[in-house]
Amino acid sequence: SKWRIVFPNNGRQRKDWKQASTFYSGNRIQTTKYTWFTFLPQNLFEQFHRLGNLYFFFLVVLNWFPQVEVFHREIAMLPLIVVLLASMIKDAVEDYRKYQFDKKINFSKTTVYDK
Repeated sequence: SKWRIVFPNNGRQRKDWKQASTFYSGNRIQTTKYTWFTFLPQNLFEQFHRLGNLYFFFLVVLNWFPQVEVFHREIAMLPLIVVLLASMIKDAVEDYRKYQFDKKINFSKTTVYDK
């Protein structure tokens, strides 16, 4: 991976480049929330912080008990699964667009102005 380090083009900063590059190893911009490994658990964690999703999850759990079952088990799970999948797809597309924009910004050329 390449690092984008911006220094003014004068002698004083150029001789201190070695020391400064050890303390500031990168200026990479990252606005994405997820990685490939953290998408599913982190997204489910965020989804179940919403009261509506918790309500439907509670209904699904109740329908697994035969004494309280109102609908078939699979039918009670359907609204929750549809809402969770729609939200996951929306979050995945949004995060991928952020990743593409970050990549474009991180590989862009930079001009440094110095007095």
